[in-house]
Amino acid sequence: MEIEILSLFPEYFRGPFDVSMLKRAIDAGLITIRHTNIRDFAENKHGRVDDRPFGGGPGMLLCPGPVARAIRSVRKPGSRVIYLSPQGRPLTAAKAEALAAQKHLVLLCGHYEGVDQRVLDREVDEEISIGDYVLTNGCAAAIVLIDAMVRFIPGVIGHPEAVHEDSFQEGIFDSPHYTRPENFEGMQVPEILLGGNHAEIEKWRRAEAKKKTRRVRPDLLGEQL
Repeated sequence: MEIEILSLFPEYFRGPFDVSMLKRAIDAGLITIRHTNIRDFAENKHGRVDDRPFGGGPGMLLCPGPVARAIRSVRKPGSRVIYLSPQGRPLTAAKAEALAAQKHLVLLCGHYEGVDQRVLDREVDEEISIGDYVLTNGCAAAIVLIDAMVRFIPGVIGHPEAVHEDSFQEGIFDSPHYTRPENFEGMQVPEILLGGNHAEIEKWRRAEAKKKTRRVRPDLLGEQL
């Protein structure tokens, strides 16, 4: 998979892609991540890419010209352009898995008060939100989306079946997990996990997963708090 990140701060991404699973995926050639600075497509010598919104209001907007040119500089047949925005559809495990099947993603990071709507209408395929809150910019959202998505690319996870046992894959939370020692500061591992009856263990895990989901996110079960 090829991923293009369009932002005002390419340096923001130093670190997250240089460690852990994402670094291994890049080193293995499973994903390629490139950065494009939207300021490189400014229409003036000062590199300014924002201006006041028509109709008044606080803040500044990214101008359509630089953003459109930045997108077009990396877009190719089959590309999917995503705008990271709090007004987008929520990022879910199902959406992350679907995006993992794409060959070329272009991620547009929002800045200031947003992007001129004409660019979104003409150049963007979909808007995605990582939650009902506003960030100072869309760079962190791009990192979250990539991290959630690459887990579904074959070869990234050492145990491929693990991604289908995580929270939300079955529509509910994952079950609690325990490891050695059996007794930690007086707290014992549930006895059922020590008995070796895998059918009963699976039944217990399912029940515990539903119990926590009901307590924390009953909406996932179609219930009310």
